[in-house]
Amino acid sequence: MNLKPFRFSKGEILSLSLILSLGGSPLWAQTAGFAYVTNRGSNSVSAYAINATGALTPVPASPFGAGLGPSSVAVSPNGQFAYVANATSSDVAAYTINATTGALTPVPGSPFAAGSLPVSVAVSANFAYVANVFSNDVSAYTVNATTGALTPVPGSPFAQPSDPWSVAVSPNGRFAYVTNLGGNVSAYTINATTGALTPVPGSPFAAGGSPVSVTVHRSGQFAYVANQVSNNVSAYTINATTGALTPVPGSPFAAGAVASSVAVSANFAYVANAGSFNVSAYTINATTGVLTPVPGSPFAAGFQPESVAVSANFAYAANQVSNDVSAYTINATTGALTPVPGSPFAAGDSPVSVTTAAPASSCKHDDEERDRDERRDGDEHSEGHEQGDDGHKGHKKHGCQHAGEKDFEKNHKDNVQESERGRS
Repeated sequence: MNLKPFRFSKGEILSLSLILSLGGSPLWAQTAGFAYVTNRGSNSVSAYAINATGALTPVPASPFGAGLGPSSVAVSPNGQFAYVANATSSDVAAYTINATTGALTPVPGSPFAAGSLPVSVAVSANFAYVANVFSNDVSAYTVNATTGALTPVPGSPFAQPSDPWSVAVSPNGRFAYVTNLGGNVSAYTINATTGALTPVPGSPFAAGGSPVSVTVHRSGQFAYVANQVSNNVSAYTINATTGALTPVPGSPFAAGAVASSVAVSANFAYVANAGSFNVSAYTINATTGVLTPVPGSPFAAGFQPESVAVSANFAYAANQVSNDVSAYTINATTGALTPVPGSPFAAGDSPVSVTTAAPASSCKHDDEERDRDERRDGDEHSEGHEQGDDGHKGHKKHGCQHAGEKDFEKNHKDNVQESERGRS
């Protein structure tokens, strides 16, 4: 008999990226991005603008209506669409994101049917995947690049071993990973044309007790799983060819009580510990994937943090019982967390999932570059540097010149420095 967690949680995270607006001032001159939080108790999604300090300000008309029991939120890589898995109504709500304000507007045809008790959603450039606990499967969809609408992939849903709880897609879009409460992780190759899932040889791979959250490092080299019952984090290296998982030396790594969500940046990993009301922080060894506790870790959060998300400079934890979001500044050298002034920020009833996003680009060149980057293999630490240089030149070449050139240079320089730190 499987031990089911008594809460919904998810460890999906999409990092903030540098995106230019077409003409006028760059969008980050107005906001550093947006944050979205699902409120399971009030059937809504809280949306916030992130300012330069990491503080959260509700966007106009927030919170936005969702289905019943919204338990997971994810944003498309281009920042144009948001998707929410509604556990109780067994569907997926889709929204377009207003690039200026961050406000959500339902996509035509939304919500889209899912399996029984969908608790996690992940989205790549072309496809979306939803983990359905009670029907023991994963729903797969193609994403309409213009409208954000979802269409079931041929062969969907795809059967799972037992109680799938969290789903993540590798940054290059080649592999999908699903945690199963029975104590393992399923790995799949993704058909680049159809989005269909094929089990990786050797899958599923052993994890800890009740694995409830999975994320993939932006380099595509490592995967991390939060194990809620064994209170630790399983770390794996990813075979770049097959997608197979191999435990990292020293794995699993100790976390706090009821480790419910894991998120990673280029150099650091963070785990929301719902039972000990804090967030564990680790440095990531860029070569091995080994986790080392950050000095001062764990860092205090609100009551029962169920989900954690990171951007380049900030981290956010959704606190289910205190109905708020803890916000932190990330020390770029050590990974230590410092509360943002004004934190925690009010959310709805029972917030259980949080993610962040940059404003969507209105420059077609951006979308082409992002889609191409999603399909690339190899080390994204170096690719990110090259992509930033090429992308910057491309904006000028494609007529996407903008005011506030210094803002781009500053943000680009920060990202380059973060990438270089990841190499050391």
